[in-house]
Amino acid sequence: METLSVRVLTSVVGFSVVVLAVLFGWPTLLPALLLVSFLSLREYVRMLDRRDLDVRHISVYLFGSALIVASLPGLPSPWAGGSWREVILGFALFYFLVIEVIRPGERPLERIVYSLFGLLYIPWLLGYFLLLRYTPNGTDGLIYFALPLLATFATDIGGFFAGYFFGRRKLAPEVSPAKTVEGAIGGLVASFLLVLVVTRLAGIWSLFDAFLYSALVASASQLGDLSESLLKRSLGAKDSGTSLPGHGGLLDRLDSLLFAVPITYLFLQLGVF
Repeated sequence: METLSVRVLTSVVGFSVVVLAVLFGWPTLLPALLLVSFLSLREYVRMLDRRDLDVRHISVYLFGSALIVASLPGLPSPWAGGSWREVILGFALFYFLVIEVIRPGERPLERIVYSLFGLLYIPWLLGYFLLLRYTPNGTDGLIYFALPLLATFATDIGGFFAGYFFGRRKLAPEVSPAKTVEGAIGGLVASFLLVLVVTRLAGIWSLFDAFLYSALVASASQLGDLSESLLKRSLGAKDSGTSLPGHGGLLDRLDSLLFAVPITYLFLQLGVF
């Protein structure tokens, strides 16, 4: 009961902080994402360190922060249709290659790969949180930003109970033995019901649109969870960290949203709905 109380308290505090950060737009969301990016990258780097795998620590943190800032809406494009996010990522690759040529040390290619993966997996995906918050504008963006948060929550809850009561067939036994096909279906159903209620109240999307989005975001949410499980299993870690009492690390809580938020943004931009 004590552990459950700690988990609930951490969830309530975390949810309150997220609501405040999102509500006031980029002046609060930007510093919040910079902090989350730094702490998540630190968890990632520490997991690598425990397996004697190296990255360019300071460079990863600096490029990670630059990717978050470059995700700010309204920045002038470096060229027609381009973004500063692409420029920074390209420069990061160039920098890592040059620095390994100048000071190669041991396993230079491994250091480049893990450094770039860290940037793509954490700050690059976190940048979509800022982009989605202002899609299509600062007002309506609140609704669309809330959708992946609520859908991911519903997927987790629905998947847990469906898996607990009806789970029989393993979904990905080599990656996450506890997940089942029945749990995945339960998560999809719960996500669809919640998304349907929210979109009906907001007066957006048809029944088919709500179902299509639910299928996409529920799949992305569970893929994000499995991907982080794969990362932890490969690095021999039970949790990504200990920064959230009762929950493990930040990456353990962010894993689903790191996929669900970008999927929401990309499909809105592609005009699916």
